[in-house]
Amino acid sequence: MQKLKSMNPKLINGRLLSEQILTNIKTYVSNLIARPPCLAVVLVGEDPASHIYVRNKKYACAKVGFRSLEYKLSSEIDQDELIELINQLNANDDVDGILVQLPLPKHLDSKIIINTILPNKDVDGFHKYNVGALAVNQPNLCPCTPHGIIYMLDSLKINYHGKHAVIVGASNIVGRPMALELLNRGATVTVCNSKTVNLAKKCREADILVAAIGKPRYITVDYIKPQSIVIDVGINRLSDDVLCGDVDFENVIDLVSYITPVPNGVGPMTIAMLMENTLHCYKLKNRI
Repeated sequence: MQKLKSMNPKLINGRLLSEQILTNIKTYVSNLIARPPCLAVVLVGEDPASHIYVRNKKYACAKVGFRSLEYKLSSEIDQDELIELINQLNANDDVDGILVQLPLPKHLDSKIIINTILPNKDVDGFHKYNVGALAVNQPNLCPCTPHGIIYMLDSLKINYHGKHAVIVGASNIVGRPMALELLNRGATVTVCNSKTVNLAKKCREADILVAAIGKPRYITVDYIKPQSIVIDVGINRLSDDVLCGDVDFENVIDLVSYITPVPNGVGPMTIAMLMENTLHCYKLKNRI
C-alpha cells in the first residue's frame, strides 16, 4: 500500500522536497572557506518525543555538514539557569543558531525562554521580533513548519490570489504563523479553533485546507471541498503503533487535487526549514 501511495500524483512528497533542500545546503556548506554553520540545541527533561526530534535534528546537521551542539538538561532546572545558558550561547560567536526544544516543563515560562534567544539566532522563528516581522511581511526567520508548508505549496506553482485558505488550529507554532504566511502570499485566510461553530462547513469552503489540531483522522470527507489542496500537519500514534495524520487520508484522497501524506509529508520539511534557518543565521552573522 505504501508503494502505491508513493506513486500517486496527488501526493506532495515532503521527503523528496526536503532531500533537495538538504542537498543544496550541503553543496553550499562544502564550498565555504570559513567554519561551517553551528546549531545549538537545548533539551530539557526526558520527553520521549522531544528526544526523537532532537536526534533527527542532529542527524540533519551531520547530513548537510553543520556543526551541532547538544545540551541535555534536567527537568528540574531552574529558569534562571536555563536563561544563563541561553545568554552564553547568545554571546558565543561560534554558535549561529539556538533551538530550545518544546514543550518545556511546566515550571518554565516558554515565552520568556524563547524571547531570551537573540532574534538572529532564533532558528525556530518563535521570537516575538521574528513573528512581528512576518506579520508585517518583512520576514527574518520564519517558523519552520509553516514555512515548509509554503515551500510545498510553492512547488505546485499555484496562484494564491483569490484562493481561500482555511487553517484548523490556532497555535503559535503552526496555525497563527501559517495564516501570516498565506496572507503574505495573497490568499484569503480563515483561522479556526476549538470554539469555531460549523467547522465542517467552513472547511468545505477551503481551496487550501491546513489541518493542525492533533486529533487522528478528525478531518473526514465531510470537511473537504472537491479538488482542494489538503495539508496534514498532524502526526498521531495509534494504539496499534500506526502513525496517522489529522486527516482521514484513505477516504479523502480521491476527493482532493493534492494532499500531504503522514509520514513523509510535512515532517521532513520542518527539519529542512530548520537547516535553512540555521544557514540563514550563519549568513546574517557573517553578512553574506
